[in-house]
Amino acid sequence: MNTGHIGLNVTQLNRSVDFYTDVFDLTLITKGEQTGKQFAFLAADGKLTLTLWQQSEDKFDAHRPGLHHLAFVVDSADDVKKVESKLAAMNIDFAYEGIVPHADGAGSGGIFFMDPDGIRLEIYTERGVLGVAPHGEAPSCGFF
Repeated sequence: MNTGHIGLNVTQLNRSVDFYTDVFDLTLITKGEQTGKQFAFLAADGKLTLTLWQQSEDKFDAHRPGLHHLAFVVDSADDVKKVESKLAAMNIDFAYEGIVPHADGAGSGGIFFMDPDGIRLEIYTERGVLGVAPHGEAPSCGFF
């Protein structure tokens, strides 16, 4: 079994569509703009990846049951750095500075940040990350 797609509730559909298409290079497949039923379907390489639903009024609350974070994997640390540069140009705040390993000696790691609604996001690679993890043996992605 594999994940088919992820659906997120957002407060402002157009803002979220712009964010996810810009940051993740996703393509808008379809968009519904009927009042009270606003949504967007976004794809990567023609495959539905993310759906956005404008049906929230408040920011994401990490202290409530539900989504912890959403992670996207890329091929290399250089690919992570490219997205990091794009986010820095957008003045996005990061949970940690630079690409951090998931745990000490893991080799995998990434960048951690939030979308416009405060949903925690990660872009990572599975190899080639060096350095000390912010939380030692614990996964960095669990503590942002």
